[in-house]
Amino acid sequence: MKIYPAIDIRDGKCVRLMQGELQRSTEYGDPIEMAKRWEDEGAYYLHVVDLDAAFSGSFVNQDIITKLVQSIKIPVQMGGGVRTKEDIRVRLDDAGISRVILGTAAVENPELVKWAVARYKDRIAVGIDAKEGRVAIKGWAENSNIDPVSLAKDMHKMGVANIIYTDISKDGMMEGPNLDKTEMIVKETWMNLIASGGISSLDDIRKVRETGACGCIVGRALYDGAFTLQDAMKAAK
Repeated sequence: MKIYPAIDIRDGKCVRLMQGELQRSTEYGDPIEMAKRWEDEGAYYLHVVDLDAAFSGSFVNQDIITKLVQSIKIPVQMGGGVRTKEDIRVRLDDAGISRVILGTAAVENPELVKWAVARYKDRIAVGIDAKEGRVAIKGWAENSNIDPVSLAKDMHKMGVANIIYTDISKDGMMEGPNLDKTEMIVKETWMNLIASGGISSLDDIRKVRETGACGCIVGRALYDGAFTLQDAMKAAK
């Protein structure tokens, strides 16, 4: 199982939110320096979220993210505000992102998902963000009536290979991940699932690995020094 250090970008800074709320954020400095740090510490892949784009739909951090990608040798997957063909093209073809994550678009525009998978294959992932058992959209600001497992099955039928599953109630709270739902999605779809939200200990990482997930995104626990990246990677093996 791969460990993906998380870099969330807001107003050009690396931040961590609690439960996706902008007013509950902590700054951790320059995102480019943070990317270099995780690469130096042995990361194989980075998970970047453009929070400004997620909430506004505008790719205002394009320059910073392009520089971030160019400053390291490891691949970057990125989400936040990816809602049109042009959004996808700019990130994959211009900015050099290795994989983009469709969130709101997967719910509101399935035809876009089909187009993206046909053109970019496994460079397309779908982010399923759940709040109170339902899929949340538009930067987690709105709830839909869609069940996360049902959405994962629909995406699988469209040819999507990679899912990033986040339980928003757990995100940034250091209370442990939602293991039951993670395992349910893995077992019912057999997709490549990357789990996100709530990782607080090395034991949490081991438990995520046992669900059958192929990856685990870690944010606040790394930034707050709960464990090192090397220790996280050992726990994931």
